[in-house]
Amino acid sequence: MANDSSTKAEGKRDKVVLAYSGGLDTSVDIHWLKENYNVDVIAISVNVGQPPNEDDIVARALRNGAIKSDFFDVRKEFVEEYVWPLVKANGLYQDIYPLSTAIARPLMAKTLVKIAKQEGAKYIAHGCTGKGNDQVRFDAGIVAQDPDLKILAPQREWVTSRDEEIDYAAEHGIEIKAKKSSPFSRDENLWGASCECGALENAWEEPPAGVWAHTVDPEKAPNTPTYIEIEFEQGVPVGLDGKRMDGVELIEKLNKVAGDNGVGRIDHVEDRLVGIKSRETYECPAAVTIITAHKAIEAMTLQREVLDFKRGIEQKFTRMVYDGQWFGGLREPINAFIDATQKYVNGTVRVKLFKGSVTVVGRKSPTSLYDTGLATYSKDTVDTFDHKAAMGFIYVWGLPDQTAARAHKEKQ
Repeated sequence: MANDSSTKAEGKRDKVVLAYSGGLDTSVDIHWLKENYNVDVIAISVNVGQPPNEDDIVARALRNGAIKSDFFDVRKEFVEEYVWPLVKANGLYQDIYPLSTAIARPLMAKTLVKIAKQEGAKYIAHGCTGKGNDQVRFDAGIVAQDPDLKILAPQREWVTSRDEEIDYAAEHGIEIKAKKSSPFSRDENLWGASCECGALENAWEEPPAGVWAHTVDPEKAPNTPTYIEIEFEQGVPVGLDGKRMDGVELIEKLNKVAGDNGVGRIDHVEDRLVGIKSRETYECPAAVTIITAHKAIEAMTLQREVLDFKRGIEQKFTRMVYDGQWFGGLREPINAFIDATQKYVNGTVRVKLFKGSVTVVGRKSPTSLYDTGLATYSKDTVDTFDHKAAMGFIYVWGLPDQTAARAHKEKQ
């Protein structure tokens, strides 16, 4: 821990901008940073769509010792500049996790760096632990924007349990909302919610009901399916059921409708960047529904070679988001390629939401590559396919293998 006695003697304090959620860790961090680093704490909350707090967390940060606190609503930027690029890349880490937590971190890091520069702060602090991925996303994202900023991470230096933190808060008069009876650690935003710790650490046991906060139990979901139509323009969702709406509203509505049908529950043992396998649960109703629909409209509008090549690029992009490399030199060129593939990804996808499942049941596009005249087997539709041409095509297509087989047979 750093403690500059000369600074104390002069009565001057360096400033630290704290990524402040109002939760247990960052609430006690205000006092811990002041006590151990002799700094003035500026508590910054970044709204990426987490549920509203039951109290004014800005006021609570000030009561807990911050010299300044502020709340920034960046939901529109979050959706347009971070979530939509992820959708265009069909972003699913290990083909399962829609990166709900990971995709929010670069925007939060960007906001923290901006405030640190405005305030003349020497440090940025966060409440991430030494086992998690978020420490990498914050640390790497911050220094990639300003390598002169220093990172403080109390939970990496002061390794303690949740109960011990609660006791620390009581001892030092820190106002918190957490209780010892709450066993889980959560992170939530517009794109989804994550939950870990507690009973989830037993990977054999089914997640207890208390894990799920935003989705209906699929067994208790409505007995009749819900159909919804999602309209895309250049790979981006722009409307639901014929009504155009902005991204924040669209995601909020889909989270409600899909969540009410039990869609979006994920139970995943994932590989963390730090080398640990971790059991996580996620609730991502809108994310799962939108990505499913986006894949369907791509299948109708993109050529096979583009789809095949894009899959590899998608995996690279997904790993970069998960691994905290948003501000590196490769992400923008990758996004440029993906954006180029989305020019003709236009149309509407109809999905059926039913007891935890999301199924594509219809799709249409003004730029569709699906040609009924070529695909039909019906006698009632004019068949435009040249059946005789197939013989010559198959001969040429199979010629290399035919040639090899003849050569090898002659040498046997």
